Amino acid sequence: MKSISLPVLSRIAFSIFLGVSPVALQVVNGEPTDRSAVQLEPQQQNGVSYLSGGIGLDESQAIRQAKGYNLHMSFSRGTSNEYLAGIDVDIQTMKGSSVLSLNQAGPYVYVKLPAGRYFIVIGRNGHEERRAVALSGHSIRNVNFHWSDEWQASY
Repeated sequence: MKSISLPVLSRIAFSIFLGVSPVALQVVNGEPTDRSAVQLEPQQQNGVSYLSGGIGLDESQAIRQAKGYNLHMSFSRGTSNEYLAGIDVDIQTMKGSSVLSLNQAGPYVYVKLPAGRYFIVIGRNGHEERRAVALSGHSIRNVNFHWSDEWQASY
């Protein structure tokens, strides 16, 4: 029989007392993610490296801890900020040439792009949204696409 250490048992009891999942408390405490359960591998398209995923606690933690990507996109909806997958993403140069095109991506997409200005065009349920983004050096640019519950219900 496997024994549980006192600190682990204390955290579990504390999380139950707070009404928080012990797994959620692990994430809040910054404890490492079980990477053995995660099948998140860097991909490439047109020489552009990217990660797409984040479904499930371990995978979302793993992608958010990934290093070396200067564009971090996330997709969510509603007042509860529910994360969404199944988003079509097209990153274009300012002249409209596609640099990276993904179907059914998310809820997180991390991309490594050269410094410059780009358009991010995303599509969901027949609705398209376009944003301009400037990337410079090694700084990270976070972009969240968020839909309201009302918009969701109308499509």
